[in-house]
Amino acid sequence: MTYLPPHFDETDRATLHALVQAHPLGTWVVQHQGELLVNQIPFLLDAERGEHGTLVGHVARANPVWQVLASGAPSVVVFTGPQAYVSPNWYPSKHAHGKAVPTWNYATVHAHGVPQVFDDPARVLELVTRLTQRHEAAQAQPWQVSDAPADYLQSMLKAIVGIEIPVRRWVGKFKLSQNRPQSDRLGVAAGLIGQTTPQATAMAALVQAEPKAAGKS
Repeated sequence: MTYLPPHFDETDRATLHALVQAHPLGTWVVQHQGELLVNQIPFLLDAERGEHGTLVGHVARANPVWQVLASGAPSVVVFTGPQAYVSPNWYPSKHAHGKAVPTWNYATVHAHGVPQVFDDPARVLELVTRLTQRHEAAQAQPWQVSDAPADYLQSMLKAIVGIEIPVRRWVGKFKLSQNRPQSDRLGVAAGLIGQTTPQATAMAALVQAEPKAAGKS
């Protein structure tokens, strides 16, 4: 269960998918026998597969998490986008009446679903090929799976297990100062831009683009 005030609730599917694709390293949490198993996994999103899309990734065969999935355990993958501290000094309203405190802005997407395991060699090879092509694309000379010696590649493939999670429900929480007057939001964006860090700059862009607060004054 996520605490989600209505003004921070993001339901636009394209917006949720865009954050997942831009920040693919998910924190995957699986419930098992009263414990929470937590792993960081880079996922691919097959947006058109299944009613709500399907996440695909892999874990080491030595990782015991895949062995507990046969029980149909529920899980959630948390994808975290831009985040930044917000100073009350950036609010014009603070200078008018002093009624302001610090906060933190962030954008996060939760994907709920029951994970499944696959270890068919052809499917695992197809998965690692897709992952490689996605994340090597920006390199000047992209590495390819076929660059590895065949026998070495086969040994590496045997050491991993594929995971796919048909998404049953998406939850998006985009805390972008929507609860503040428009003048304060403009102050937040300006303050963030002044930090000149990638995270702050990215958050400033989200604050400026957020349509839910457009009518506030």
